[in-house]
Amino acid sequence: MALLVAAASPAGAAPPRWVGTWAAAPSSAVPGTENGYPNFSVRNIVHVSAGGKEIRVRLSNAYGRTPIQFGQVTVARAAGSDTPSAVPGTMRTLTFGGSQSITAPPGADVVSDGVALTVPADSDLLVSVFTPAPGGPVTHHQLTMQNSYFSRDGNHTAEESAAAFRERTTAWHYVSGVDVRSSTVRGSVVALGDSITDGANSTWGANLRWPDQLADRVNTRLGVLNAGISGNRLLLDGGSAGPNALARLNRDVLTQSGVRTVIVFEGINDIQQTPHETDPAEIIAALRQIAQRSHDRGLRVIGATITPFKGWYSYTEELEAVRQAVNAFIRTGTDFDAVVDFDQVIRDPADPQRIRPDYDQGDHLHPGDKGFEAMANIVRLGTL
Repeated sequence: MALLVAAASPAGAAPPRWVGTWAAAPSSAVPGTENGYPNFSVRNIVHVSAGGKEIRVRLSNAYGRTPIQFGQVTVARAAGSDTPSAVPGTMRTLTFGGSQSITAPPGADVVSDGVALTVPADSDLLVSVFTPAPGGPVTHHQLTMQNSYFSRDGNHTAEESAAAFRERTTAWHYVSGVDVRSSTVRGSVVALGDSITDGANSTWGANLRWPDQLADRVNTRLGVLNAGISGNRLLLDGGSAGPNALARLNRDVLTQSGVRTVIVFEGINDIQQTPHETDPAEIIAALRQIAQRSHDRGLRVIGATITPFKGWYSYTEELEAVRQAVNAFIRTGTDFDAVVDFDQVIRDPADPQRIRPDYDQGDHLHPGDKGFEAMANIVRLGTL
């Protein structure tokens, strides 16, 4: 009798596995979409970090209160960073357990089967989703700093042309993750954060958020996943700002494909938003929970210090004292495997409660592109 023997990996080579290359944490439901997007085709443009030769996609109905049918889902290489046109010959229809269509229950995610497609590192993809029937509200990631496109008149997901995608959106709809299958990418790093991680006010369409610039530094060896949500807090939910970080940790961090490290950069919104958290012990307890739960999954945890906000409308000396107390814990505590001192690199040496003027986007809370570059550059790659 003939025996079927699986092909062995080359000596010393790791077997291929799924690793996250792009992610966006579902932030909220699109207002007024109780009926969903019936007969819509949405073409999301996403920018991957690591590359591979096989790909799969995660879709989310996290905020849906009814089932949502994904009638057809495709992926293709984008012809440009701001065009819904596909590179000819790269369009692939995804399946889910062999079927072209799948229905996601309320609150659920679904993951496609893998499909062969060469995906270069640091490149743009089109993830197109056709929803034939009512089903809502629609789950999205609100702050993207990137255009995507859609059509209201039927299934255009498999079309390489941009002709049908005449309307523009500044949100990512349904898509929450992209994985590549690789034997050379060593795993993924997840950046858990708020608007500063989400890239608020970075240059539109340029992929200059600090996690993007960190991905450029790791140079295809790791996937870098952005789990930032603008306005997000550690301790309180926030409408369009998503669930608190403790509540979303499992979905947005612990279950990501191939995750090995999490960078935790949260807390400024607990301090500066109303209601203000004025007890640093509460913020510290939440950070410790994130570290413990991540360690329980075998992850490395990097604590990031909270950046300055003097000059922002809600700044007070009392709130500044809370930030300083939390940062002292992050720098000196034993809960984290490593620390990245974003505060130190971003602050103005002449006025340490402020962002350096050349790093300040202008509102005294959010860094600009140059500040994001400094943040990415201070991360020690050996800690990842």
